[in-house]
Amino acid sequence: MTTNESQRAAGSRLSVRARLLIGMILLAGLTLLITGTVNYVLERQNLESTLDDTLTRDVEEFRVLADTGIDPDTQQHFTRAADLMYTAMQYNHITDTQSMLAMQDGEIVWSAPTNVTMRLENDSQFVQWASQLTPESVYLTSLETDVTRYRSAVVPVQLAEDEAPAVFLTAFDVEAELHELRMSLFIFTAAGAGAMLIGGVVAWLLLGRMLQPVRDLQENAQRISEQDLDSRIQARGHDEFAELTETINHMLDRLQLSLEQQKQLLDDVGHELRTPITIIRGHLEVMDDTDPVDVRQTKDIAIDELHRMSLLVNDLVTLAQSNSTDFIATKPTDIAALMHDITAKAAALGDRDWSLKANANGDVNIDGPRLTQAMLQLCANAVKFSGPGSPIELGSTIRLSIAGDTELCLWVADAGIGISPEDQQTIFKRFGRGGNGQRAQGSGLGLNIVEAIALAHGGSVHVESAPGQGSIFILTIPLENDTQSPALTTTTGTLEPPRFSDQEHGIGE
Repeated sequence: MTTNESQRAAGSRLSVRARLLIGMILLAGLTLLITGTVNYVLERQNLESTLDDTLTRDVEEFRVLADTGIDPDTQQHFTRAADLMYTAMQYNHITDTQSMLAMQDGEIVWSAPTNVTMRLENDSQFVQWASQLTPESVYLTSLETDVTRYRSAVVPVQLAEDEAPAVFLTAFDVEAELHELRMSLFIFTAAGAGAMLIGGVVAWLLLGRMLQPVRDLQENAQRISEQDLDSRIQARGHDEFAELTETINHMLDRLQLSLEQQKQLLDDVGHELRTPITIIRGHLEVMDDTDPVDVRQTKDIAIDELHRMSLLVNDLVTLAQSNSTDFIATKPTDIAALMHDITAKAAALGDRDWSLKANANGDVNIDGPRLTQAMLQLCANAVKFSGPGSPIELGSTIRLSIAGDTELCLWVADAGIGISPEDQQTIFKRFGRGGNGQRAQGSGLGLNIVEAIALAHGGSVHVESAPGQGSIFILTIPLENDTQSPALTTTTGTLEPPRFSDQEHGIGE
């Protein structure tokens, strides 16, 4: 098992769909947890503050009653603490979680009215605590017993006519108050869990629909093999997954084309290399090594065939490089100077009447060395299929395409044997040769390299020819208008390359 397979085996076996769903649920759960916790803490603080405010208000009402109240029995101000506390209990509004207790000399003198649910007197621990109180001033305090937890206001009562110390207590059952808050939290949690469950089901369905292109990609990848590259994924929608699908389909197109070209190349190379190898081997097998003449002739034949194989290998390397992104390196180039340089180099290829009849002026954004290679290949091709002293014309011009774009047009025109219409469709293919020409020296890849250089520039190459009327090979390179020199012009008024006539070596219309 490889390292990657071990890491995959040790990792999660859950699908992407399941992991995304779990992540979404965990995120939603964490959000609900934080929201519920913060809300509970704030509500609890608010509840405690509300209880203290209520107790403080009850204490103020008790003070007002003590200062301004009238005893209903004597119609005078209160003289007994027990009477004051009794009246306060009768007039005070008590909630379901609140109660009151009046203590004097450590004993209960009054308890809350009978309609009050919470009974402080029934909690022995609270009563024992209250009987021991000797407060000097009003204060709020908390007390926890076996029954519950209380928040209580302790009010000392001392009247001039009543020397027995008394304590008035009003208290809330904090746990009962918190029970309602906890029920709200429970309802919030239950509702959140239900919402997460429903959201999880909906998210599962949505994720399934969103990840469908990925599953289609997986299924297609499993079906695809070197023998079957025709399967494609159907793009759905206009989102990132649709863009990914289109990208994968384009990648498969390029892969299929590359594999087909590779297969064709292997077939062609095998065919082309088999011939010189057979020739060399055949001559070596029948060579008389005691005959110096036969040895020399066999050596010359082997060197000649090996030279042809070397040309083939070099051209194959060039074609392999044409698929890379750095095959060409464009930069502003003086087209007039480049064409003069190409014409000078072409003159060494053969005894022909070389001429540069039309030449554009200005800087164009091209790869000069690669275009030089392409043009010289076309010139060498013209030399092969034309007679000594015949004219070969080179030219360049800047013209507008049918679409209105600016393009550079380069051509090589010869007065050779010409090319039949059926051969014009095959000569640019690998090892493609015209049927009306003998097997010339070369790899059979020259015109294919020319086409690769044109395509790398975003352009094209084509031929205009007829048997017995010569040939014109035309390279067309699109130019970006914003990169061209303002002075970019041509030296000829025509936008069409020249053509040789049958009767003369001059330039026709």
